[in-house]
Amino acid sequence: MSGVLLRLLLGVWVCSPAISHGALLVSRDGEAQGQVVVQSVKVDCKVAFRFAHTVMTSTALNKGNSSQEVVFEVDLPKTAFITNFSMEIEEVVYVGEVKEKEKAKKQYEKAAASGQTAGLVKASGRKLEKFTVSVNIAAFSNVTFTLTYEELLKRRQGKYEIMIRVKPKQLIQHFEIVADIYEPQGIAFLDASGTFISNELLPLVEKKVADKKAHVSFSPTLDQQRTCPDCEGTLIDGDFFIKYDVNRPESFGDIQIVNGYFVHFFAPAGLHRVPKNIVLVIDISSSMVGHKIRQTRDALLTILTDLHEDDHFGLVLFDDRIEPWRPTLSRASEGNVTAAKDFVKTIKARSLTNINDAVLKAVEMLHSDLQLQLLPEQSLSMIILLTDGHPSSGETNTEKIQENVRAAIGGNMTLFCLGFGYDLDYAFLDVMAKQNDGAARRIYEASDAALQLQGFYDEVATPLLSEVHMIYPDGLVNSVTENHFRQLFNGSEIVVAGRLSESDLDNFLVEISAQGYAVQGQVSAHEWDVVFPDEEYVFGDFTERLWAYLTIEQLLDKREKGSPEEKENATAEALSLSLQYSFVTPLTSMVVTKPEDEANSTLIADKLTEDQRQRLRGEHGFVGASQRHSRPTAYMGYRKMSSPATLVDGDPHFIIELPAKNDALCFNVDNKPDTIFNLVNDPVLGIVVNGRIIGDKKVSPGGKMNTYFGSFGIMYPKLGIRLMVSTQEISVFHSSKLVKLMWSDSASIKGLNMDLQVAKDHLTISLRDSIKFVIILHKVWEKHPYHQDYLGFYTIDSHLFSTRVHGLLGQFYHGVQFEVGELHAGKDANKPDATMWVKGHKVTVTRGQQRDFRRDVKDGELVMCWFVHNNGTGLIDGTLEDYVVSGLFKTI
Repeated sequence: MSGVLLRLLLGVWVCSPAISHGALLVSRDGEAQGQVVVQSVKVDCKVAFRFAHTVMTSTALNKGNSSQEVVFEVDLPKTAFITNFSMEIEEVVYVGEVKEKEKAKKQYEKAAASGQTAGLVKASGRKLEKFTVSVNIAAFSNVTFTLTYEELLKRRQGKYEIMIRVKPKQLIQHFEIVADIYEPQGIAFLDASGTFISNELLPLVEKKVADKKAHVSFSPTLDQQRTCPDCEGTLIDGDFFIKYDVNRPESFGDIQIVNGYFVHFFAPAGLHRVPKNIVLVIDISSSMVGHKIRQTRDALLTILTDLHEDDHFGLVLFDDRIEPWRPTLSRASEGNVTAAKDFVKTIKARSLTNINDAVLKAVEMLHSDLQLQLLPEQSLSMIILLTDGHPSSGETNTEKIQENVRAAIGGNMTLFCLGFGYDLDYAFLDVMAKQNDGAARRIYEASDAALQLQGFYDEVATPLLSEVHMIYPDGLVNSVTENHFRQLFNGSEIVVAGRLSESDLDNFLVEISAQGYAVQGQVSAHEWDVVFPDEEYVFGDFTERLWAYLTIEQLLDKREKGSPEEKENATAEALSLSLQYSFVTPLTSMVVTKPEDEANSTLIADKLTEDQRQRLRGEHGFVGASQRHSRPTAYMGYRKMSSPATLVDGDPHFIIELPAKNDALCFNVDNKPDTIFNLVNDPVLGIVVNGRIIGDKKVSPGGKMNTYFGSFGIMYPKLGIRLMVSTQEISVFHSSKLVKLMWSDSASIKGLNMDLQVAKDHLTISLRDSIKFVIILHKVWEKHPYHQDYLGFYTIDSHLFSTRVHGLLGQFYHGVQFEVGELHAGKDANKPDATMWVKGHKVTVTRGQQRDFRRDVKDGELVMCWFVHNNGTGLIDGTLEDYVVSGLFKTI
């Protein structure tokens, strides 16, 4: 989705007890829920000079004769700063106060020790933060919540976008969305729409555009909200969009001066594109196997197609080896692009992750070609790095990598970093990109990942200017925000703001210079209070707050990439401005004190960093099983899961247990005997587990060949460990010695790096890092005409593996996000089918059961699970063939 995102999830009011369900809170107590009536919801958004000030106000009444807990939720953009929050209860107003983060913590330390605190802000989706607060309301009382946040809208791909999420889930007496936009350059176009806007609701979307001002409103009546004339359901359920752009003259841009502050917008029309030199650095380590590598291939093919003929491009693939497509960049001719596409189609995932050498190779290629004058003189050079993990080969110290890359680039090119998924060090990528005049972006693991990659490329595909300097008169301005920019891309915009030292503007001459470009102009002030006499506040305070917002944003970036002294100074200045303007930033917190009789009387609203969003991502969205139906009844003999286990046993059944949800997923693997699968591959720890399939002695009449695992190979080269476990014996290679054990032995091996114990057909392997494997021998009567002995493999304490672990089992060691719904009758009356949404796929699953033999080798314990058909298609990354390896101790 292009453009700037400004999002608000309308407050949902419910009474206790409440449970989270997707993006809203709902009550289990239907009768109590009806006692709380939402009287009004209003979203009021004012935008002036691209600076958006949004106020969300909502009022609810408790009609019951006892107190009820009311919960209020709002989704806001993660780039926005909360500036105010208040609750009015029985004519008493409780107002949040912005304080220095450390001081705020001290204020509620005593309450925290007794469990009387709660955080108000959590991560929510890709670009949102969820603000949640609850309060007890006395009988026949009402409460009004007001939340205010501000954000500078960023121009992306030629437009600004305001997005307001509305999911009240009930009819509301007074519902209103109002947006007023004031743009002195004049509004070029404006569109308002909604995902829930039907033909009946469309006439209610009011749009008025008059040169410099636009007004948008949407205010359906109670009856107009209904799904049908006599229904209590609401049509208001989705996203409301406002998209617009402003007029852009061919000049030095637009400068507005109001109340001692100026803001300068620069994105003039009529500029010609500048050729670019781009090297795409692509991670092909083992964790990219499956859908990631396929989506990357798809995105690269589109990017190559979109290159301009006068662009030059290069490709660098990397795992623990660095593989340039060609030693130099190639002109984007039809023949070169076709050859590159053929190369991209062959990309496969391989081994470890050497980010350091890969990026340095790209820098070397650009430097060399520039020195040899193989690239256009007036061109812009950039590197785009795509990785999904931590550095695990070559130089692995992230600070050293940043230092190496910064020294090699030397300010001569731009680095953009794309982090695929959550199993990576995003902060490392973010800082490294900013140190080299670029930006980082997270690519979310979903079915639209290829579109996300292409979308980012589209934003940087067409450079218009490079080395842009915005020059203002000495002595007339001070406290100017960043005024040097490495590049200006088509569809974006440069914004500079500052304070005026003098009120005399007769000599306010602005100069803009860039490679091959120079322009200057004289600035004059406008009396906006005369043009818009009813909006004096907007054009007064807004300009100053825009300057403060932009200054804080840039100071926070400087904290991450500057020297220790620069970091200290930037932190102090950003903190001072955050407190002065009451912005909730990473340096401040908003302390909200509720009525004294509340259980959680002290609440803290923080601004989440990207690292915090990554750590908290499991608290919202579907991590584990978030189901739309009731859990089946537990029957006698079924085990309630307590400790997590990921296992494969039987013919062969894979089971992924999710004890936090008391649920499990399972799938079977059907393949030919002697096929070897990679089960676990952790490139960080260096642990590899492979398993070989065996079949029945012969196929029974009218039956089919059953397959099982007959042997496992376990490698841990860092500790010098190699085990080969078959149904006949256990071979242990350790400390350059070979020890063989029989399953009939009761034996143990204890060492510095590994403990191994054999007892009662159980082999327990405990590695130094506390990782534990259990292998179980299933004995079959040796004279059985068809079946033979086989093995089961269980992983204990799988959370101790690195986040880059993969394999048929390993990919699930840190959980899996999925949702199950649409329960319906299956082929077997005792096994209902359902629809599962997992990893961007929609698959049919069946409720069934498998056996866990850890505690009972003979009969096992039944585990209820959702069975994924067709060899786990849709659940496992890629296809089953992606996991086939050539030997028990091979990785390919």
